[in-house]
Amino acid sequence: MSRRPSQPVRLMASALAAAALLATAACSDDGGGPGAASDTAAAQARAAEKDAERDAAEKQPTGSPATSPTGSPTASPATLTESGAKAALLTEADLEGGWNQVQDADKWRDRLLVGEVDVSDFLTAKTDAADCQRLLDGLYRDDLLGEPSGPSALTGFEQGDSRLLEQVAAYDRAGLDDTLKWMDSLPQKCDQFTATGEAGEKRTVQVTEASAPEAGDAREGLHVTVRGTAADNPATLTLDLVAVRVGTSALTVTGGGLDGDEAASVDQAVRQGTERLKTVLDGGTPSPRPTNLD
Repeated sequence: MSRRPSQPVRLMASALAAAALLATAACSDDGGGPGAASDTAAAQARAAEKDAERDAAEKQPTGSPATSPTGSPTASPATLTESGAKAALLTEADLEGGWNQVQDADKWRDRLLVGEVDVSDFLTAKTDAADCQRLLDGLYRDDLLGEPSGPSALTGFEQGDSRLLEQVAAYDRAGLDDTLKWMDSLPQKCDQFTATGEAGEKRTVQVTEASAPEAGDAREGLHVTVRGTAADNPATLTLDLVAVRVGTSALTVTGGGLDGDEAASVDQAVRQGTERLKTVLDGGTPSPRPTNLD
């Protein structure tokens, strides 16, 4: 978008135009009559004004910061801070259904996610096995989006045998976008495969796409089921995971357990969590009592 020349530039252009007009008028007696002289003077004045504005624009620094209509610099997107990451985390008030916040969510680990992907399941695409292994490892370590590049915070909630985990962190923008694209490819690469546990037990893993609410700047969702054994009994772990990018920050919500999927709770947590993160990045404080719950 082109910028209108400043007032000093317009004044200089007008002065040059006036000088051109006087010079042309002084020579009007050389021929062409008063009408021709007037037309010539006007054309030369316009040309002089355009030349002056062009010259001034070329001399103006191109790296000047953008300004708002009031003349103040346009604000840059806020950077997530340590305190901001903690403030953006969900609270019990943000969730419905009797979820109880816990203090040791960073120690949660599900042994059903520990296993080595059977490469023989990927006869036509060996590299897909590495992607599926990365998925299992990321779910187990709660770092599916990779290592944060800045502040991060984590919280968790329990409801019976189900758990809901949220992480808020700052990431490298390019790496974050690449990870979201990678997540989008997993339902095709890892639709179903076998993983072998530490004791040699076989587990069947299925990965499908999960709907993600329209929140943030970009988002991806996955639905993962792991069928195996727990305490020598058949067990199925069901997880719904949604990652949302807001600027260079992101939140990840994972919910589920042996009681079945928690897609509705994950959806609500994503919506509330995204609003809290946006509020923090805008310099505000999230409300302790959300008013937009159903």
